[in-house]
Amino acid sequence: MKTKDLEVKKKNTAQLKKEALGLGMDLFGVARIDELKKDFHAIDSSVLDGCSHAISMGVRLLKPVLDDIKDKPTPLYLHHYRQVNYLLDRSALFVSRTIQEEGYRALPIAASQVIDWENQRGHVSHKAVAIAAGNGWLGRNNLLVHPQYGAQVRLVTVLTNYPLLTNTPLKEGCGKCRACVAACPAGAIHDDQEQFNHRGCFETLRTFKTKANIGHYICGICVRVCSGTLDRSAPRKTRQSGSFIKLRRSKSDTP
Repeated sequence: MKTKDLEVKKKNTAQLKKEALGLGMDLFGVARIDELKKDFHAIDSSVLDGCSHAISMGVRLLKPVLDDIKDKPTPLYLHHYRQVNYLLDRSALFVSRTIQEEGYRALPIAASQVIDWENQRGHVSHKAVAIAAGNGWLGRNNLLVHPQYGAQVRLVTVLTNYPLLTNTPLKEGCGKCRACVAACPAGAIHDDQEQFNHRGCFETLRTFKTKANIGHYICGICVRVCSGTLDRSAPRKTRQSGSFIKLRRSKSDTP
């Protein structure tokens, strides 16, 4: 890569990251979507052909809200879930507008929008994008697990052709932690991520939606117990300056 092109990508990425953090985001990463496109759903091919990268952003959930969850989701969690999704969608919109004003394409993908109810699919797997963008790994609970925030994050994606530096996927994993296995009310979580029981999880969500009077397919129990290694007494600025959130070049971005 030419030095000038690299500098442009560095500048663009730094500016977008600064904007995202200023909007309230806690996570920011970038991935190429060459291999991810095949799993995107119900997006016109002409739109996808015009995009080369995905920006993954995330917001950490509030601990007191999660602490209120015991054996089922609560009205507090439902409201928090909706408000975080709203924050994510607004932030993705603002970042997309910034990119468009620079003369490039940007498509924000809703944080929580099911397009295919039978198969429980959205346009894009925010989790898959976040993993590719270095924002965490696939946990035993079938959720993104961030090294310091655990599974206590929600995600949003922006597809774009804006020149950006890409991140590399993390090599960490859940290790010996099995807190989510013990906590899952559906018994859907196992040591091997590939053994996750999607149907069992969904049926439990359906039960919570109706019998717990939540009216939404949410749970939050495994999210509550997967808190990562974050020292929550540390100032926000200090936590964001850690190496886990710094931009790391992929091989394709090496000059």
